[in-house]
Amino acid sequence: MITKEKGLTGFNLKYLALIFMVLDHIHYFFEFTGKVPICFSWIGRLAAPLFLFCFVEGFIHTHDRKKYFLKIYLISVIMGAIQFGFYNVLSPAVRGDGFFPKNGMLSSFAILFVVMQGIEWIRQKKFVKGLAALIIPLILPFIMAYCVFVPFVNSKNQAGLFAANLISLSVLPLHTAIVDGGTVTVLEGIILLLFSYCKNKKIRIYAWAIFSLLLNVAGLALMGVGLSAKTLFFEAYEWMSVFSIIFMLYYNGKRGEGNAKLFYWFYPVHVYALYGLSFIVYLVMQ
Repeated sequence: MITKEKGLTGFNLKYLALIFMVLDHIHYFFEFTGKVPICFSWIGRLAAPLFLFCFVEGFIHTHDRKKYFLKIYLISVIMGAIQFGFYNVLSPAVRGDGFFPKNGMLSSFAILFVVMQGIEWIRQKKFVKGLAALIIPLILPFIMAYCVFVPFVNSKNQAGLFAANLISLSVLPLHTAIVDGGTVTVLEGIILLLFSYCKNKKIRIYAWAIFSLLLNVAGLALMGVGLSAKTLFFEAYEWMSVFSIIFMLYYNGKRGEGNAKLFYWFYPVHVYALYGLSFIVYLVMQ
């Protein structure tokens, strides 16, 4: 039984997030069967915030940020290149209903890492590189849009568009183009980091929860979506991620014991394994 005195370590939170993520992805990949209950995805809303919380904690406490960044970045580049491949050379592997994995949470984390390092440099009064690391990743999608994509489209430069799309999905990810995480994850990560400087460490958790709820409400308002029970529970249920606060508040500030490598490789391996299985199931059902 979990108690406040003992609490949850960082590894405890990661293992919980891993379980929630698998449930979410089972629904994500097999929703087409009509056999997977939506509650799998409700529970899955808890995964990303817990991983994000642990990621920010890892950034704060790691002794080797370069190594930490490279592990995440290299896997994100590979997954981004595979995603790009589904639009091109891997198109025969696209499921019959047009579905293929667009999981890019590690790309979101890579972008967030650079932004957080920028904030740290600014706190150390290294303003030039700090501001560059903070601002450039946030405005890069707009620079790429107006300085690269629009000119290539207008000139009908197909080779240029091909290269630009590959780069923006792999080595230079754009937060606005990431379906899994993206801009929201980057903003929420910034909130967690900024409020981690407070003496009371739980303030960051409450700040994140309030910010997350406001983002969800604002998003629904901008889309002109009414707040009906059907909408909140069956269409736009991202707000349920706020319940991850329950586990965050039990965090005891300790790393704990576990297999760190598991979390780096489990993400891509289980994504493509589940997709491959869903591909086969889809063929069987036709």
